Amino acid sequence: MVKVDVTYTGDLHCDATHGPSHSKLSTDAPTDNKGKGEAFSPTDLVATALATCMTTTMGIKAQELGVDLHGMTVSVQKEMSKDAPRRIVGLPSEVRIPLPKDHPPDLTSVTEEPRVIWPAFVASRKRKRSRGV
Repeated sequence: MVKVDVTYTGDLHCDATHGPSHSKLSTDAPTDNKGKGEAFSPTDLVATALATCMTTTMGIKAQELGVDLHGMTVSVQKEMSKDAPRRIVGLPSEVRIPLPKDHPPDLTSVTEEPRVIWPAFVASRKRKRSRGV
């Protein structure tokens, strides 16, 4: 179990501390929701969590296969609702993996296994495909 402590510091800012490492991060409400946009918003952290979870999970599988994913990037576009209440309605994602020419021919397990782990990722990919992207 991991404990995260959050302190509201006023003006829609929060400071969070990760218990095990004592790492800190701050959040701020976005400018389109009464904030100053001076830090990640809470919903930005949802998109960040998805991207880092995808990257980490793929990295674990790649290590098992002896594949170096150094330089892999994941980009997540957070889509918010236009109507009330404000909510995330999409997290379309793009993964770029710079593989060497001598990579194993079948890396399907590196890219497919994470889809089992993140239903939001699968749902966002289905929406993206249905829009012809």
